[in-house]
Amino acid sequence: MGFFDHIQKKGQTALKPQTSQIRRETISAAPDPRKRFIPTPQRSKRDDARPPKGLKRNRPTSTSLKPRRQDPGKRVSPVQQQFDTSSDDSGTDVSLGASRKRTKTSTETEPDLKRQCRCQKAFLENEHTSFPMVHAADFAFVDQAGKFVAAFGESTGCTAIELQYPSASHKERFQLVTPRENDDFRPLEDIKEVIESVASNYLPLEESEKFMDDSTGYPRRLKRAIQRQSENDFREVIQEWNEALTRLRRDGTIGRILDSLHSLDLPLIERVLTQTYSRTVSPRVGTLRQYENGTDNVYGELLPRFISKIFKDTCMKSDQIFVDLGSGVGNVVLQAALEIGCESWGCEMMENACDLAELQEKEFKARCRLWGLAAGDINLERGDFLKSGAIGSVLQRADVVLVNNQAFTPQLNNGLINLFLDLKEGCQIVSLKSFVPHGHKITSRNRNSPVNLLEVETKRYWSDSVSWTDAAGTYFVARKDSSKLRSFVDKNSV
Repeated sequence: MGFFDHIQKKGQTALKPQTSQIRRETISAAPDPRKRFIPTPQRSKRDDARPPKGLKRNRPTSTSLKPRRQDPGKRVSPVQQQFDTSSDDSGTDVSLGASRKRTKTSTETEPDLKRQCRCQKAFLENEHTSFPMVHAADFAFVDQAGKFVAAFGESTGCTAIELQYPSASHKERFQLVTPRENDDFRPLEDIKEVIESVASNYLPLEESEKFMDDSTGYPRRLKRAIQRQSENDFREVIQEWNEALTRLRRDGTIGRILDSLHSLDLPLIERVLTQTYSRTVSPRVGTLRQYENGTDNVYGELLPRFISKIFKDTCMKSDQIFVDLGSGVGNVVLQAALEIGCESWGCEMMENACDLAELQEKEFKARCRLWGLAAGDINLERGDFLKSGAIGSVLQRADVVLVNNQAFTPQLNNGLINLFLDLKEGCQIVSLKSFVPHGHKITSRNRNSPVNLLEVETKRYWSDSVSWTDAAGTYFVARKDSSKLRSFVDKNSV
């Protein structure tokens, strides 16, 4: 499943897609596996240029958080791709071969040398204190409702299994079950995704290639066990994995890899966010359908690869401050804290979304500890951001402000412009509707308008970047810059 599946469904109030038609062009050759996780397609010269003919946009993989159309009655699960059930003699598994390649990091700008990716506390070997988290076994198990069935038929014993993560924290419990509905949460797939993410991001290349070998690697052996319906073989692979990962953590291998990083790959970021979402929001996603038509309370999400592009465009660093005005269930706030490592703020007034955001924050911190990753400080505020004292205060220090104002009323957008008067020079505002009218020029009649303090740039986002449409579109990055207004005043002063 995609990250924000069935948030917007037919028959519900939703943000409407743009009417422009987007041409989809493909090539027959498969894309380079090393480039499969680049958050945005490679562009030539201008950021808003159209892709050259014949260029195929990279499609999200099973780990990406792409929205898909789905029956509203089905529960969200971020993990959908199934194990290939083809014969084991079918040759090389392309997905495994691609997964073991070192992928590009989520940002292609200068490395942020202040960014430390390892959570030191998570690697203390004598730190065995259990912490609260939602285990997969807590919501995916054989129950009376019959949503899940035993993955290996009638089990002769306990169907639970424990999976080791890179840190010294406790293991996560899974039940060996599969969903009756194809688009529900898939525990066995989640286990495989964890193993592939760890092998691709936490290990030296030699170890990574051994763990992901097309014939003897852990994902291949898990696949064989499922094909043969052998629970014993599946458990044996997980036991070997747990022991191998523990050895590599204790000898310092994993710690050295993390200490050498100053940024994280986007697929790893997506995996942590997806796990968090599937254990908190997905079981309760129906509450997000309670939209108020004709108001500012319409729910829609910007998807992770688009957010990653925004971070790149604004050159965000770990010592800066990010603010999301209208933060929904907190997805972007969490992504900023993990991807950039910065102080991250969000404000939301819809109570149901606020409740889910708080659940996500708690689970996100537990997930970061499991994965051994350090994230920036997270601050989630409830209420109207135009009236919040905490938001008013942090905006004076903010470096990047995100406003998903696609469905905001003109009155709210005008209120935001006045709020931006308190921003510091150089602060950047990212929005889906421009706060500066097209062709705006400073004149004697409008010299007191707040928009004169903003210098705006138009950019494009690609298809599958937002939850309410598959179409591409435009967004805007405005920078607070008083120099033009000062220059105008100086030239026209009497």
